[in-house]
Amino acid sequence: MFEQILKESKKSPQKIAVAAAQDKAVLEAVFSAKEKGIAQPILVGAEGQIRQIAEEMGVDLADTPLVHEPNAMKAALYASNLVREGQADLLMKGMLQTSEILKAVLDKEKGLREGTTLSHIAIIEAAGFDRLLFITDAGMNIAPDLKQKADIIRNAVTVAQALGVQRPKVAAISALEIVNPNMPSTLDAAILTQMNRRGQIKDCVVDGPFALDNALSLERAEHKGIQGSEVAGRADIILVPNIETGNAIYKSATCMASFRSAGMVVGAKVPIILPSRADNPEAKFLSILCASRVAAYLAERKGQG
Repeated sequence: MFEQILKESKKSPQKIAVAAAQDKAVLEAVFSAKEKGIAQPILVGAEGQIRQIAEEMGVDLADTPLVHEPNAMKAALYASNLVREGQADLLMKGMLQTSEILKAVLDKEKGLREGTTLSHIAIIEAAGFDRLLFITDAGMNIAPDLKQKADIIRNAVTVAQALGVQRPKVAAISALEIVNPNMPSTLDAAILTQMNRRGQIKDCVVDGPFALDNALSLERAEHKGIQGSEVAGRADIILVPNIETGNAIYKSATCMASFRSAGMVVGAKVPIILPSRADNPEAKFLSILCASRVAAYLAERKGQG
């Protein structure tokens, strides 16, 4: 599934502005993306350190734009502004704190804020599934309210469509599959379902509440007696009730099950790649791959209308 995205991404390579690029793991992922023909990096950071890392990697920087800015916050602002001015297509975090690059994204003069909710999308290629799974929000919004959850769904739908899922099925999960007035997440799930049916959330099918198992397993959904749902057992997007749930599912998938994964933050003008130091090199590369495809999709959609 990631292989198909790779084929599509090679058709429209994207320019990546990397903030504080003096990070070996990030540079390895970035130059792997360049070698595979999906991205052209623009490196912003401490030039001496970047050149030393590149030399150790055996990478020639002759055709790679490099901007010397040793201050991490200034590097983030510079890289963000490159995207804002159309000189780059997406933004990636290097050797700096996530809070610093998000501060740059939200900057009024050089930032990329669109006015909607920023949210994290984890993309999982899970063994035994015939589709990618999108988990949201596992890394940005701690306890999203109803409005934020609607925005998070819209963000995830855009990413899913960019990666080939034309009408994604969204499962709003909780601890059970019935509405319980004492469990607010089940109430939110029911309201989001109605918002979708009334056209307030478009281009997808939303249903819930579901427990995670009957959102993903048709057999378990049928065993629970869930009928008449397009989403039960077939979910593409898992909307979690809070960050603890999302983070636990994401980490379980990648640490305990060793599924291949990617991640990005969306809701700004372009996707933002915020790799964790705990991410393996493949996850960093796949994050670049998916974010590049999403950036190209957004550009195509903007050009059409």
